[in-house]
Amino acid sequence: MRVQKWILFFSVLLSVLLPFLPLVLWSTSERWFYPGLLPQSFGLRAWTYVFGTAGDQIVTGLSSSFSLALVTTIVSLILGIPAGRALGLYDFPGKKMVSLLLILPIIVPPLSVSMGLHFWFIQLRLAETFVGVVLIHLTVCLPYTIFVIWGVFTDYNPDFEEQAQSLGASPAKIIVQVMLPMILPGITVAALFSFLLSWSQYLSTLIIGGGKLLTLPILLFSLMDSGDRPVAAAVSLVFILPAFLALMGSAYNLGRSGLQGVR
Repeated sequence: MRVQKWILFFSVLLSVLLPFLPLVLWSTSERWFYPGLLPQSFGLRAWTYVFGTAGDQIVTGLSSSFSLALVTTIVSLILGIPAGRALGLYDFPGKKMVSLLLILPIIVPPLSVSMGLHFWFIQLRLAETFVGVVLIHLTVCLPYTIFVIWGVFTDYNPDFEEQAQSLGASPAKIIVQVMLPMILPGITVAALFSFLLSWSQYLSTLIIGGGKLLTLPILLFSLMDSGDRPVAAAVSLVFILPAFLALMGSAYNLGRSGLQGVR
């Protein structure tokens, strides 16, 4: 049984890592021409550029991207958990209209949303600011967060909260010790969605940020336009790594929650 688990683990790991093999080859190549299946020569020029010449830009891009994704995720959870709870537990007039309004930023092209809000952000002096970029990221991340939490609260039993209240628990303790532990898997999934969506935003960040906020996607797209594939591949791997770590951390957390639930 243990052998089968290890075989399954390595099979999943291989299926996840295999698509990144071309990026690894490109990032370590000096010359790679058609029809060669492998580079004609290898070197570390791209990585020397990433950690040397463009090191400051990479660090700035990583810092900006991580800060934006982290703040967006936190705000999405703060707003999304109460909204998802209300939609999941209660029926009220206009509920279908609310769900339609929530899904509109997802189905409408991001360019239309960003360009439409850009004018208002200029009027509110939110353009080219960190807060403005967080708000434009929320137009995409918040609906996903609300829908995930909504699904969690659809199967949530509020009787546990009433039992805790009857035993003298305060509202704060009910939230921290009853509700949040029970919906923790849903919070993990919602946080992962929000973080990855914010982390990968390019067009909305460029429009609202006005190019003054340098994130890793903006830097990556500029390098891709330059035609230097080895450098673009190296920066792509740097861009993927934090998202991959967030995915692995979420999977580990969900696995632990599942095991605890079995016990």
